[in-house]
Amino acid sequence: MIRSSELGNELEALKREMSRLLSTPADDMLNAAKNHGEALAGQIKDSLSELGATLSSEEEHVERLITERPIAALASAFVLGIAIGFMLRRH
Repeated sequence: MIRSSELGNELEALKREMSRLLSTPADDMLNAAKNHGEALAGQIKDSLSELGATLSSEEEHVERLITERPIAALASAFVLGIAIGFMLRRH
């Protein structure tokens, strides 16, 4: 159960944070948000680039497996299709 002293402390911390935010100029907040957004966009771009490289190498591996064993690949795809069909039919 929350004690009144803990609740009071939380409210006081919230009050201090709100005072700080309200005293911060809007341009500073906008610039901080923009910088944070740009940094996040950079991280996403890097992650997507890495994912693309990984998928390219895996695509080559899968193509080689299918080329080496076409009947096994066809049978696997057929069984997977049946399994997915049964799962979708249940829902």
